Amino acid sequence: MNNLLSTLQTVLMAPAQSGQQAHSVVPFDVLWQHITTLEIVEALTFIAFGTVWLFYGWRIFKILVTLCFGLLGTLLGIWANQQLIDGNSFWLGLIGASIFAVLSISFMRWGVSILGALSGAILTAGAWMALGLPKEHVWAGGLIGLVAGGMISFIIFKIAVILFTSFGGSVLVSVGALAVMCHHMMSQDQFKSFLLHNKWFLPALVLIPMAIGAFVQNKFIKAAPDWNT
Repeated sequence: MNNLLSTLQTVLMAPAQSGQQAHSVVPFDVLWQHITTLEIVEALTFIAFGTVWLFYGWRIFKILVTLCFGLLGTLLGIWANQQLIDGNSFWLGLIGASIFAVLSISFMRWGVSILGALSGAILTAGAWMALGLPKEHVWAGGLIGLVAGGMISFIIFKIAVILFTSFGGSVLVSVGALAVMCHHMMSQDQFKSFLLHNKWFLPALVLIPMAIGAFVQNKFIKAAPDWNT
């Protein structure tokens, strides 16, 4: 659980860290640190839960939305506690989790659409990097996905659900797979060198399972007309 929270904190703090690292769009060293600290049981748990999320997220999307916003509220609460109180109390994190979880339940459709838009942004930003386009303009690729994903998500609810569940599942599967590869398929130095010299690998590792998951979920949803009741 601590590794999961640390990974989520990395994602949330990435913009600030990338601002400090002017020549790096993705804070690779921080991500690498979290990947190498994952134990094999945790990595396999990520893969197992991510697979369920990837292919059957449409069945449990309401729970997933509540969890996502609850975790977001927790991390924001912890950050606020550190900034305002300068302590280690978990109370602001708990309060933030409760507020965001309740809001996500009350505004479920908006929550799904927001997550769909964010998933679209990360999808196109990842495609931008995988194609080897200029990294300093990756924000343009992300902006395209944010606008397109947001518009589609607010118009077609099914696409929003498919976007964020397939993306979330793909991320978990990819993180678990990276940890397994790092610890059991080659030495850490060799694997790190491979990732640094093949910039397309990380985006492709997320985008390919996401595309497969989106395709499969769309097939499942078509066969279940009452899926969102």
